[in-house]
Amino acid sequence: MTAALFALTALLWGGGALATAMQAGVTPAPWSVALRMVLAGLILLGYGRMRGVPLGIPRKDRPAVALQGLLFFAIAFIAFYEATARMPSGLAALVLSTSSLFAAVIARAALDVPISSGFVWGALCGILGLAIIFLPGASAHGTAPLAGFAWALAAAIATGAGTTVGARNQRAGLPVVSVLAWGAFIGAAASALWAVVTGTHFAADVSLTYAASFLYLAVAASCVTFMLYFELVRRLGPGRAAYTLALVPLVALLLSALFEHLTLGWPVLAGAAAILAGNVLVLARA
Repeated sequence: MTAALFALTALLWGGGALATAMQAGVTPAPWSVALRMVLAGLILLGYGRMRGVPLGIPRKDRPAVALQGLLFFAIAFIAFYEATARMPSGLAALVLSTSSLFAAVIARAALDVPISSGFVWGALCGILGLAIIFLPGASAHGTAPLAGFAWALAAAIATGAGTTVGARNQRAGLPVVSVLAWGAFIGAAASALWAVVTGTHFAADVSLTYAASFLYLAVAASCVTFMLYFELVRRLGPGRAAYTLALVPLVALLLSALFEHLTLGWPVLAGAAAILAGNVLVLARA
């Protein structure tokens, strides 16, 4: 049963990268994120109420929950949407997977969590992997891939920072479902504000592709996967459960090769191997 949970979590999260790429087009990224987070927040609140989870957040913890929502559910998601509009979703997912490196650095600075030698080697592997994949084609394919890489890196940094704030909120004893629900609503509000401030007008995409990918992202890749993941954390502990995050880019790469015609040549395969090895080194010391 635990093995099935592990595999299902990696598959659902890995499919999220391709589903995100399918949303590119009519509806701008900030509005897509805002709509997705509203639906996810409502589902999580309903689930929490059904399970009898306390949904209120103490006043002293609200700034931290708001910060987690801003970083994790707004900035990181908008940046990843922008990345998948400019590069294959599998490559964007690989860059995003380096968020564990940024989380470790930020946790060291903010929470005084020590950094091990394993982290250093993991970081070096991650940097090497990114260089192998992106440097050869940096000047050959125009600016779009570089812009996609920059957006994906921004998503990784925001995810790492949001994860660190989330660790603080867990240490404070806040219910996970409540934090995720209110964080999703904060993310929705921040994404909508982003759109308004940048003059990004709302446009509705009524295609079946957009609707299906939207429901997948809001329900399967958000609510269901978070619940599965935290069930794994309960069964295995946070360190071993986090190994699902090392498998997600593999799933995303395979789906990208199948549906986006990503060529899995030696730079991609060698770079992916280096990045995943780096993730494992970091997570092994988590």
